[in-house]
Amino acid sequence: MHKTDKLRPILFITGLSGAGISTALKALEDIGYEVFDNFPLSHVTNLLSEKGYNDHPIAFGFDSRTRAFSPDRVIQMAREAGAQLLFLNATNASLQKRFSETRRKHPLAQDRTVIDGIIHERQWLEPFIDVADLTIDTADLSVHDLKRIIEAKFELNADTKRLSVTVMSFGFKFGVPREVDMVFDVRFLKNPHWDKNLKPLTGQNEQVQAYIDSDENTDKFFEKTCDLVEFLLPNYAAEGKSYLTIAIGCTGGKHRSVYMAEKLAKFIDGLNYPTTIRHRDMPTI
Repeated sequence: MHKTDKLRPILFITGLSGAGISTALKALEDIGYEVFDNFPLSHVTNLLSEKGYNDHPIAFGFDSRTRAFSPDRVIQMAREAGAQLLFLNATNASLQKRFSETRRKHPLAQDRTVIDGIIHERQWLEPFIDVADLTIDTADLSVHDLKRIIEAKFELNADTKRLSVTVMSFGFKFGVPREVDMVFDVRFLKNPHWDKNLKPLTGQNEQVQAYIDSDENTDKFFEKTCDLVEFLLPNYAAEGKSYLTIAIGCTGGKHRSVYMAEKLAKFIDGLNYPTTIRHRDMPTI
């Protein structure tokens, strides 16, 4: 059995087709892993023992295209190798959209519709759900979001490993994002939607920001939120948490949540944490 340690991590990455396995592998390669995509399962054990690979951080990507692929076999091999098992998931709708946009064929939909292939693959990969060391739902993640999460989670250099934060705005009417750690609701603040001059604009507009700031609760909310976040971040980092997603929601994800997310991201960035801002539901104007 091959034992993993801080000097020699071994990762097995699998998941639904279109969920981001290739993106995850590229991110790992960028931070120093030797990566193998769609590597034959029968050769894994020998490679792990081969000179030049037996002491190097290594990551394998397996999916339904892999020769002789089966969930039970991948799970067994991960256990025997002492590898961490990462499973990438996503909703049927998001996967169908990705295949439509790229015009790629789903590997299990050669003679059926894409959605049929997705459903069939999801059922096939179900054994991974309960045993994976880490599952990431990529439905609401951009390529850059996924890369940031992978890099933060699997960074090899402990001296440079820092808590990475994403601040996201969203609209409650479109659903709460899945991959979040904290959610703040700002629907109690004055809503620019009801001002006909401000309605077409977004929370990035100065007029909208001034309108929201005119609410006496805005400064109070922001101050208390910053106090809480400033207290939590170093404690999460000390516990070993690699990434944190904070979501701020209003009704439509266009005005209040956008402005407050921008303010909070700027504050967190000022605390010297790698910070990403994302507006999930803000329309492009």
